[in-house]
Amino acid sequence: METPFEALRGTGVPVEPAAPGDAPRWVAYPGTTAEVAALMRVSAEHDLAVVPSGAGTKLAWGNPPERCDLLLRTGRLTSLEHSPGDLVVRVSAGLPVGTLASFPGVAQELALDDPLGAGTVGGTLATAVAGPRRFRYGTARDLLIGVTVVLADGTVATSGGRVVKNVAGYDLGKLLCGSYGTLGVVTEAVFRLHPVAPERRWITVEPDSLAALDGLVAALAASQAEPSAVEVDWPGTGSAPVVAALVEGTAAGERAAAVRELAGGHPARVRDEAPGWWNTLPGDPGGVLCELRLPPAEVGRTLREVTACGPVRVRGSAASGVLWAAPPPDVLPAFVSAVRDRLGGRLVVLAAPYDAIEGIDRWGPVGALPLMRRVKERFDPDRRLSPGRFAGGI
Repeated sequence: METPFEALRGTGVPVEPAAPGDAPRWVAYPGTTAEVAALMRVSAEHDLAVVPSGAGTKLAWGNPPERCDLLLRTGRLTSLEHSPGDLVVRVSAGLPVGTLASFPGVAQELALDDPLGAGTVGGTLATAVAGPRRFRYGTARDLLIGVTVVLADGTVATSGGRVVKNVAGYDLGKLLCGSYGTLGVVTEAVFRLHPVAPERRWITVEPDSLAALDGLVAALAASQAEPSAVEVDWPGTGSAPVVAALVEGTAAGERAAAVRELAGGHPARVRDEAPGWWNTLPGDPGGVLCELRLPPAEVGRTLREVTACGPVRVRGSAASGVLWAAPPPDVLPAFVSAVRDRLGGRLVVLAAPYDAIEGIDRWGPVGALPLMRRVKERFDPDRRLSPGRFAGGI
């Protein structure tokens, strides 16, 4: 009888045994949607658990998969089809998001910042990560207008632009964004592009206290200068926060000067370049990273409450109500418990060393969990796609 490894090799896709000590048994490198579908059909026949991965920058995010027989690397999925007249681009999942920041000879861009710097299209969709300009342009799910996905049984489904086959009743793009690879393997995506701004200016403000943040962030976000982003960086207790706003487009210098006037007497200046911490995550690579959702008008109060929960560095999109927190690993259990008790908001532990996360519910209460379980049952009834990686063990 043909072994699973022989069957996988029979697809014609490059497949090799994983290195000793690695969690998966095999690693595959498909180059087309058809090859991904062939791998998924073989995996279904042999009950193999599959975990998709792009550049691997977010493999440690979410729960460790319950099992992983095949690691499906998307690095060979790198096609790109640009339609400048329609402000649309069709790309494969293995392309780095950064390659879509500009197109030769055309002043267009995908207005989706990548705070990790090397994330792929597929990984960005799977984790729904977005950077500073989410305030103006939205996240990946807002810019996504079409997607091609291979389901657990090898079925190829497409929704949105240039539809070939739809999964009736589901908006595939929205479902897949933030699903951590538990519903299907994204192979292609179609995005809406925007013209590149002719000018950009950053305004940095240094309020003298956390209490001053609430009014400052609200004033900047509501400014008639229409900033594309309002970010905050707070190194932790004993340090002053810094707020930075980005103004893009025509007469950016004049509009930035108007935004500076909203600083309310706090030290402020207009810059031609972004501050060094802009569009980066707090903390060290491989360390702890938490995501906190909060009302944008309560950034100052939130940081004051977080201060009482332990040492932590916080950074993120103040005007969008999404902050990233990086406490030391040794205080993580107490920090998570204290923040959830004090704020009652949504705190998710995105990444942490396995010994630090033991015994902690990464996701916290999720009201839509029953619905999410039903969707998982519909798309992957045998639990073979990244099993257990998502909230509630999905």
